[in-house]
Amino acid sequence: MPLTTHDSPESSEASSEAPEVLDRREGPYGEVVLRRHGTLLQIIANGCFLMDTSDGRSERRLVDAAADALAASGPRTAPHLLIGGLGVGFSLAHAAADPRWGRIAVVEREGAVIDWHRAGPLAALSADALADPRAEIVEADLVGYVNETSDTYDALCLDIDNGPGWTVTEGNDGLYAPSGLAGCARLLRPGGVLAVWSAQPSPEFEETLRNAGFQQVRTEEIPVARGVPDVVHIGVGPG
Repeated sequence: MPLTTHDSPESSEASSEAPEVLDRREGPYGEVVLRRHGTLLQIIANGCFLMDTSDGRSERRLVDAAADALAASGPRTAPHLLIGGLGVGFSLAHAAADPRWGRIAVVEREGAVIDWHRAGPLAALSADALADPRAEIVEADLVGYVNETSDTYDALCLDIDNGPGWTVTEGNDGLYAPSGLAGCARLLRPGGVLAVWSAQPSPEFEETLRNAGFQQVRTEEIPVARGVPDVVHIGVGPG
C-alpha cells in the first residue's frame, strides 16, 4: 500500500517522541491502527501512514468544489451528497456544517474507523456531524456500493485513494475505469457532480471522464503546507 500525501507524518504538530498506539484492529483488508503522535491522530493501514488530523483543507475543498459545481448548474433544494471514505472526518464535518446539503451519506469499509468516530478519539472531529439528522454512515466497500445501491445523489465526493492512478488496494482501480465511472454516473441525478480527490493531477483520468460522458471536466489544485498541490477532479454527469 503506498504512502498517501493526504497529510504528512512529518507535520510540525507531531511530537518527536514515538507515536502512541490507541487501537489496533484486523479489518477486511488488513491491519488498521489509530495512533496519537503529539497533538495529531493518525490512521495507519498495513504499516503505511494514510492520513492525520493536521490539516484537511483539500478534503474540505473536495466538498465545496462539488457544491460550487452544483450551484453553477442552477438552484437545488437540499441536494443529496455521497462521500466515499470517512477518514479522519474532515469532509463529513465540513459538509454537515453547510446547511445547503440535504442527506449526507458516508460510505466507509473499515468498521474500526467508524468505531473511532462513534465512540473513540476521532469523535472530537465528527461528533456534531454524526449527530446531524442529515448524516449517516454506510459500512460498505465503495466499489460494491456504487454498483449495487438504488440510491441516487446530486453529488459524489470520492476520497478513498491517493488518486485514480495510485490506489490504496488493488480492487479500487476499477472505480476509475469506464465501468466504475458508469456506476458513478448511474448514482447521479441529472446534472449531478462527481468530484475525486487526488494527490496529483491525472490528464489520463480527465480523458477517461470525458469518454465516459462526463461534461465540464476540470481539475482544481489545492495548495498544501509542503510538496505539490493536491487536486480535485470534477465532472458533471452525463444526461
